[in-house]
Amino acid sequence: MTTPNRKRRLLWQIPFLLFLIVGTIYIIKQQQDAPYQHDKGAIFGTTYSIIYQSNENLNKEIMAALNEVDQSMSTFNKGSIISKINRNEQVQPDKMFVDVFQLANKISIETNGAFDVTVAPLVNAWGFGFKNGVHPTPQTIDSLKQFIGYQKVAYVNERIKKQDPRLMLDFSAIAKGYGSDVVANLLKRKGIENFMVEIGGEIVTRGISEKRLPWKVGVTKPTDDSLNVNQELQTILNVTDKSMATSGNYRKFYYKNGKKYAHTIDPNTGYPVQHNILSSTVLANNCAEADAYATAFMVLGLDKAKKVLEQHPELMAYFIYSDKNGKNAVWFSPSLKDKIQK
Repeated sequence: MTTPNRKRRLLWQIPFLLFLIVGTIYIIKQQQDAPYQHDKGAIFGTTYSIIYQSNENLNKEIMAALNEVDQSMSTFNKGSIISKINRNEQVQPDKMFVDVFQLANKISIETNGAFDVTVAPLVNAWGFGFKNGVHPTPQTIDSLKQFIGYQKVAYVNERIKKQDPRLMLDFSAIAKGYGSDVVANLLKRKGIENFMVEIGGEIVTRGISEKRLPWKVGVTKPTDDSLNVNQELQTILNVTDKSMATSGNYRKFYYKNGKKYAHTIDPNTGYPVQHNILSSTVLANNCAEADAYATAFMVLGLDKAKKVLEQHPELMAYFIYSDKNGKNAVWFSPSLKDKIQK
């Protein structure tokens, strides 16, 4: 039997519940009605595309965040912290720089130096960096290797300490991913539920796309396409609420004396990788890690990359590689199976 007091409590709760339901419906409706903003531009020597659902355009705040990353770690910016460190100027790294430097060092250790942010002089010597170099001689490579190695630089007493002043830092294989993370975190702080951030092919997603579907991203087939004209897709991945980065030797390369040289340099040997992986795509919880591991796996090759993945169940990888007959083949993490759409 319902007591008078209980009846009164129920009567009081009904309007509150109705208010809660109506309010929730209103918020959902507002979110659904909000337009998707499209921001595009150039940063870090590459392009960016950011799509997010919001009544307000946040381009100014996004650019401010990207410029902060650029000012910290872009080698294309002569006034950046990393450029000053490379010129051996006395400068105190900011938090962004330290975070990326320490993450890079962690991944360098885990991959036995396959990922190495000191590889810039070798990259430049092979002609993939800021200068158009020529084929370096073995003597040149041996000379450069004297001041290359992640073990030869450290963060000590709020400064970057080099063992050799000729050592150069290059965050290009992690900075684009980190920049994508920075923008994604900005959008999250703004309460934006649906977005895709892409900087130079490194991607962070959340929620759903304009079509009310999960975010899907294609992995391009590895072809000899230095002009990036051929965009035939190998597969399509559902990357909602994940970060994704791809590294491949089919986007940037050149031929010399009939031999193909990839843009991925093995820091341990000093030469472009000649492994069987043609394209390395990594899905992770943050894009900086995805970016760095995708590069590391290109250096390691298929078998060693699989061993690293065994130690990191939080990572998922999709590799396109050349089999023993020279034909393209695919290997992917078992946990990625449900995300493959094609």
